[in-house]
Amino acid sequence: MTFPDYESYDALGLAALVRNRDVAPGEILDAMIERVEARNPTVNAVVIEAYDQARAAIAAGLPDGPFRGVPYLIKDLHAPVAGLPLTHASRLYQGSVFDFDSETVARLRRAGFVIAGRTNAPELGMNVSTEPVLYGPTHNPWALDHSAGGSSGGAAAAVASGMLPAAHATDSLGSIRVPASCCGLVGLKPTRGRNPVGPHRGDASQGLSHEHCVTRTVRDCAAILDATNGPDEGAPWFTAPPAESFLSQVGRDPGSLRIGLVTEAWNGAPVDAECVAAVEHAGKLCEARGHRIVPVDLSHDGQRLIDDCNLLLFSGLGGLLAMREAELGRKARREELEPLTWAAIAAYSRTLAVEMHGALARINRVVRQTARAWRNVDVVITPTLSRPPVRLGVLRTDSDDLPSALAAVFSYCAFTPLFSASGQPAMSLPLAKSRDGLPIGVQCVARFGDDATLFRLAAQLESDFIGPSPMMAAQ
Repeated sequence: MTFPDYESYDALGLAALVRNRDVAPGEILDAMIERVEARNPTVNAVVIEAYDQARAAIAAGLPDGPFRGVPYLIKDLHAPVAGLPLTHASRLYQGSVFDFDSETVARLRRAGFVIAGRTNAPELGMNVSTEPVLYGPTHNPWALDHSAGGSSGGAAAAVASGMLPAAHATDSLGSIRVPASCCGLVGLKPTRGRNPVGPHRGDASQGLSHEHCVTRTVRDCAAILDATNGPDEGAPWFTAPPAESFLSQVGRDPGSLRIGLVTEAWNGAPVDAECVAAVEHAGKLCEARGHRIVPVDLSHDGQRLIDDCNLLLFSGLGGLLAMREAELGRKARREELEPLTWAAIAAYSRTLAVEMHGALARINRVVRQTARAWRNVDVVITPTLSRPPVRLGVLRTDSDDLPSALAAVFSYCAFTPLFSASGQPAMSLPLAKSRDGLPIGVQCVARFGDDATLFRLAAQLESDFIGPSPMMAAQ
């Protein structure tokens, strides 16, 4: 392959090569394309290619941003890219193309990123394993018979296999953090309102949905957030802008933090001993760096919270279906949606306004109770997942048994929904491996608006990250 040391650079490193004129943007794009063509048949991470558009953007002249000339892939969910299909990994949405960029995509372009395609996702984000009927399953680069997570599984597999150093991702109840954990990456769900979600979406699932990225390095995660953060016009959610750049926090002494450890799932899901050990290991790493482990109480009715969040998320599916049917000028056919999606629409499209308001009220009570816990703690560390990465086929969408499917999903990702509901910044860090050599992430959570503390702590722990996947390390 050309550019043989491509994988040794993160996104900021590639941009520095361009800035110093050591490498041209077209050379970096060619290096990415070579690796996609070589590895994608194995992992199935990239589902829509936009190489001609990428070359045209380079030829037209790229903005002089911090990531000038670095290729980037956008998840096939939520984020419009002008002229590029957005299928939501669903047969129903094949042929759907927007004529504008979302605000996040526009900001990524202004930062100098070269949009080169889309990554795989479960249909409409309905799973935490990426196995859509439309495109087929995405394989974990650490073990190909295992899940890369979801719903940003394609993004995580692309980064973990060395196709590129960072990729766009989205998260409603864990969809950035879950695949980051499965693939040994850094995955931040920023504070609610930190990144834009418009203009195509107004209220992103009652504030549960977020956009950011998965990366190999902490500094890329921080610098990309610097490039995208801030509300767009008319945004329903807003959080105060940072006093300083997030990149400036990377390497800065976080001081002595009060850190709480949580290893019991709030919904009663069993937690694998290796995931518990990963949190305890993270606690010891923190203590070695001068932080204090303190008690923390985040107790709440975990299953009730998950049920209420699902009501908020899935009750909008019927509306989305109606919009798509209006675009097509016909009714959706059952074979155009996976059985689980169809079952969710049937179950939640009958949601009443009184049920919606009840769910919002209960979530608000949990959020306020959770916020009070941060009076005595700076960061909470939990498992990202209750088990190491599962095998493909374990979390299925080919059944219409919605209660059983949701129970399996939230037994697996029991720790992530609370912080989607609370809007707090939550970051999965690759600090442990299972006995089978698979990544185990730990979730670090700060108080609302305090993304900076997570960057300072994550950078301090970065030397303890587990390293590249076998697929990437073999190059």
